Parts: sequence; structure tokens; C-alpha cells
Amino acid sequence: MGVYREIRPGVFSVGVIDWDRRLFDELIPLPDGTSYNAYVVQGSERTALIDTADPPFAQALLDNLETLGLDRLDYVVTNHAEQDHSGSIPAILERFPAAKVVCTPRCRELLEEHLEIPAEKFETVKDREFLSLGEKTLEFFYTPWVHWPETMSTYLREEEILFPCDFFGFHYATSDLFADQRTIYEPAKRYYAEIMMPFRKIIQKNLEIVDSLSIKMIAPSHGPLHSEPSFIIEAYRDWSSDDVKNEVVVPFVSMHGSTELMVDHLVNALIARGIGVKRFDIAASDVGKMAEALVDAATLVLGACTILGGPHPNAAHVAFLANALRPKTRFASIIGSYGWGGKTVKVIQDTIPLLKVEMIEPVLAKGLPTEEDYLALDRLADEILKKHKELGIA
Repeated sequence: MGVYREIRPGVFSVGVIDWDRRLFDELIPLPDGTSYNAYVVQGSERTALIDTADPPFAQALLDNLETLGLDRLDYVVTNHAEQDHSGSIPAILERFPAAKVVCTPRCRELLEEHLEIPAEKFETVKDREFLSLGEKTLEFFYTPWVHWPETMSTYLREEEILFPCDFFGFHYATSDLFADQRTIYEPAKRYYAEIMMPFRKIIQKNLEIVDSLSIKMIAPSHGPLHSEPSFIIEAYRDWSSDDVKNEVVVPFVSMHGSTELMVDHLVNALIARGIGVKRFDIAASDVGKMAEALVDAATLVLGACTILGGPHPNAAHVAFLANALRPKTRFASIIGSYGWGGKTVKVIQDTIPLLKVEMIEPVLAKGLPTEEDYLALDRLADEILKKHKELGIA
């Protein structure tokens, strides 16, 4: 038995909830599960399905459409080619063979390559082109890199509903149809950090498109709907802005305790200087939490012990992820202990070329940190405070 829920007259939520998924892209932890949202818009003349579901949930989606009583489908609007939203298109086309797939030209290429959908099944649309369903009109806006190059957003003019796929979405399995602002801010920020942050500058431009529309509701393809769109729009505006906070993120790995002693000393020194700190033991921490912490922080200090002449692999992994996520962090440094030598600093610096940061002099200790090493950490804290004051955030 399928389920559906009416959002507005003739507009239905028909997606599925993935309560038990705990890992996305074999990388991203999903502590709260996720959903694959899809929507039916029924006009007086034609009917459209906006987005689909991850392939294992194709039958659940079809069950929802059957329960809705949908016996005709003219269009499958595909905002984004990634399989968690497009993967059920072949099953939908098998059930509704007359339906056309509506998407951008770039999306068509990807769907042909990844899902082997025949070319004759497509109807590509231009930026700001519209499609009439009768008394309901869909308008398409190119919103690239949220978070693939082919993505678009679909706008239902008459109801002023924006269907932006991953844009403004978040991994959160819930039976609630609409988002509760008290509970969704953190998962939404986490999703932004993990998925959207590398495209911060492009998101700023896409927000200009959103600002040009009158929007009463945002219906993303992950998580509940936003009945008060200004909440998530303003959050994205803040996260994607150039503004940073008086915070330092300190992820670290310590094999025998020496690097941890240095980290704890620095953390206390920063707190004593009025600087916020987010400390993560990499081996025991959720990578999503670390990514979320990087959204706002002015400074990153990576604590890395040395192993076999270079940084511990866990520290190198975090450096690699930070480089890929490209937060707006302004400053960075490295601290850690080594046994006899190595190239920890060089390896880490070479791993983060995409971080547009000013490097502050690292502090490395041979073996257990000495009093001189602790004084060097105090000087590092002083330098971070100075840099933050120059930005006017401390």
C-alpha cells in the first residue's frame, strides 16, 4: 500500500522515506536517515511527476502513484541526474510509456550515459522556459552546481512553489510533511557543509535567482518541505557569505598522547583569549560534524602526529576533505609531535591547495612537548587572536 499527501490542490507529495540508510556516497554518515522526495502536479490538461527516487525504492514510488490513482503521466521533470533522484525513471517510463523526460540538455547527456534512457524519450528545456499543464504552469530555472553542473529548479507559478531538488534539502527521515525550524537547522547546515559548500560562490548567484521569485513554499528532494521559505533561504545566505566567526576548528590525531597534549594546551589558550573552539578527535568523530564546524570558522588548526615520515593517514584524510569542501576559512596552521623527522607540514600544505587560507607558522614538537613548545603554542594562540581582530570578529 502506497501513501501520498496533498500539499496544495492538485499538488501531491509521493516520495519515499529511507529510515535506515546510514551512509551516502560510501562516505557521508546519515545519522537521521533520508528521503527521496517526488511530487505530482496535476493540471487540467496534463500531469507531471517532479523527480523520482533511488532505484531500490522504485516500487515504493510506483505504489504511491497507484494509491494516488494516477493512470496517466505526461512528463517526468528531472531537476538533477544523480541516481537518488533520477534512478527510478526507467521504472516510471515502463509504467507510463507515453511520458516524456523533461530536463536540461546537460542532464539529458548524463541520463543517457548513466541510465541508458533512449534519446526519443527526452524533451529538453531552456533556462526560464515554461511548460503548461492546463491551469498550472511549470517554469524552469537553471541553477547549476547545486551540486552537479546540470541541475535546474522547477517553479509552479500559480501556487508559488519552488522544487529545487538538492538545493535547500537535507538528509532527515521524518513523517512530518513540513520542516520544524527547531529541529532542522543542524541537519540542513550539515547537508550544506557536506554537499553544497564547495560551490559557495555559485550558490550566491543562484540565491539571486531565488530572490527574483515570489515563493510561498520550497519542496526539496531530501527532507521535509519548507512552509516558511525565508528561514532556509536566509540560512543559505549566511552560510554561503564571506563572513566568518571567531572560531577555530581543531581536528587531531594522536597515537601516543603527545599531539593531544599540544592540542589541549592550544584549545585552553584559545578559550582564554575569548576564541570559540571546536575540537575533534578524528578517530572518534563524525566527519559530517567536522564539515559542519568548518562552515563558519575563521581558522583551521590541524593536529597531526607523524608516522613513517609523513602525517598520520587520518590527518591527511581530513586535510583532503577540507580541500575538497573549500570552506571560507581564512587562516590555517598545523601542530603535532614527531619522533625523528618527516615531512608532515609539507605533505599537509600540498594537500590543501584549494583552501584560500593564510598559513600561520606551525608548531611541531619532537617527542613530548617541552615548555618551549607550550610557549610556541601560546604564541600561535596570540597570532590567531591578532588575525581575528584584524577581521573585526574578536
